[in-house]
Amino acid sequence: MARVAFLGLGVMGFPMAGHLAARGHEVTVWNRTGAKAAAWVDKHGGRAAPTARQAVADAEFVMACVGNDDDLRQVCTGADGAFAGMAAGAVFVDHTTVSAQVTREMHGVAAGMGLGFVDAPVSGGQAGAENGVLSIMCGGDAAQYAAAEPVMAAYGRTVKRIGDSGAGQLAKMVNQICIAGLVQGLAEALHFAEKAGLDGAAVVDVIQGGAAGSWQMVNRHKTMLDNRFDFGFAVDWMRKDLGICLDTADQIGASLPGTALIDQYYKDVQRMGGGRWDTSSLIARLRVMDKG
Repeated sequence: MARVAFLGLGVMGFPMAGHLAARGHEVTVWNRTGAKAAAWVDKHGGRAAPTARQAVADAEFVMACVGNDDDLRQVCTGADGAFAGMAAGAVFVDHTTVSAQVTREMHGVAAGMGLGFVDAPVSGGQAGAENGVLSIMCGGDAAQYAAAEPVMAAYGRTVKRIGDSGAGQLAKMVNQICIAGLVQGLAEALHFAEKAGLDGAAVVDVIQGGAAGSWQMVNRHKTMLDNRFDFGFAVDWMRKDLGICLDTADQIGASLPGTALIDQYYKDVQRMGGGRWDTSSLIARLRVMDKG
């Protein structure tokens, strides 16, 4: 078992750190809101630290799941940041979805301090984190990844190194581009079924096992039909991720016309007050459009 620090106890980090404790790892947690860290210790044991630097003291592996590029820089660097407290040879594993640029920047800083850095964004949402079945796509040094992989297995069903530093984040962009297109297609299909007077659930029961089937269809069609959108990744966070995808596409010369359009559809959902709705709420936009 390993000595592990976990930084960031949001809807993903809280259960992920819990799986580490359940596997017998020695876990120290840190969160910006100390009450959340105290609540985690009450539930899972281990201990909490008042700063990221103090949390990582003596840790062999440091896992982080924060918000965005700026959050990652802050938790890594500075007088109270993780890098200042990590022992030489320790490996920082970043589960945040951020840009490949900041990943490579932090990888370089870490390497200069004798530390490892693996970018390891996750897919599977809150349910995947709670059930310990996340997909984790990784980038970084092969040996550092190999050392961290058994630790990530506590909450990852599929854990794979894609390539060098930044490759994990680029793979996560591929994931988000796929999801955006799938959800928009499903929203349009279910909306069409409604307007045609069909029983949407019955239609999905017939088609979900065929070529049209997807995880989104199986797991989200019922709540979409019921106009319930509190079951996963929020629109605000999806727009953050799609912004990273679109910025990166500009840099590498990739055309993403559909993704750019769906990003604007999510902007419409935000204007409807649905920033905290889950990503399947694209169907709500279609319903509002028809009423208008």
